Amino acid sequence: MKKILFLIILSLGFLSHAQYQRFVYEYKFAIDSTAKDNAETELMNLDIAPKGSKFYSKDYQELDSLMNAYIQKQVKSGIKDISLSGMGYKGEMRYFVEKSYPDYALSYFNSLLSDEYLVKDTRNQQWKILSDKEKIGNFNAQKAVCDFAGRKWTAWFTTDIPIQDGPYKFHGLPGLIIKLEDNTHSHIFEIKGVKKLPETAEWKSQKEKKRYVALITLDQEKYKKVFKDYLQDPMRGQRQLFSSGTIIEMRDESGKVIDPAKQMREDEKRLKEKLKKQNNILELDLLK
Repeated sequence: MKKILFLIILSLGFLSHAQYQRFVYEYKFAIDSTAKDNAETELMNLDIAPKGSKFYSKDYQELDSLMNAYIQKQVKSGIKDISLSGMGYKGEMRYFVEKSYPDYALSYFNSLLSDEYLVKDTRNQQWKILSDKEKIGNFNAQKAVCDFAGRKWTAWFTTDIPIQDGPYKFHGLPGLIIKLEDNTHSHIFEIKGVKKLPETAEWKSQKEKKRYVALITLDQEKYKKVFKDYLQDPMRGQRQLFSSGTIIEMRDESGKVIDPAKQMREDEKRLKEKLKKQNNILELDLLK
């Protein structure tokens, strides 16, 4: 108990004097249970600041910043028919996870097509720390296990970095989680690099992001219902957006304007087929 208390105090001291740091994780995932051999890989950043952390996809954050700047530029120019053609597609993981320090209150930001959500997740992570120890990269790590979000997880944490944080929503161990995987080996996070961010870096919450639709705040249970409804009718929000009078110009690769109704039908068919294959998402309990 004294050791745990000491580590908590050490962690708070570390954070109070810490400069902005970035921990880069490689995330290997197979969201289709019938094709686990075709796992994908994405680089994820865990940015640490004295007042909290933010976890997100490197590729998607870059795309999101470009899109936001592009839309703002067109809006300021008085353009009503905003075209997003040619913006490309980067990043499969399109969420942001924020944890505030020192209470580790957890906020999950995600978009389901045209709707944007802030989910307050208060679920506990009951870790069991084991005696197993291992060298992972340059770090001395210890093993811990936990049941969370419909999966059994194994984590390796290091007290070399006394931060009780980790990838995605995971936290609460007496050291940074440097490797994490579920018991099916279909979701694996592993640290690949550490970077000191410039002293001019500023930690901003996703709540401060410029938006063109209202941010919907929910608890985890209500979000679970919304997510299930989305799986049943994924284009509902898009139809509501069109019916509100918002004009979104759609073009094909040649630049020709596409009929929105026709495009929506094609998008709905394609999206439903894609969602059917997403039967092994990280938070498996969202599907139950």
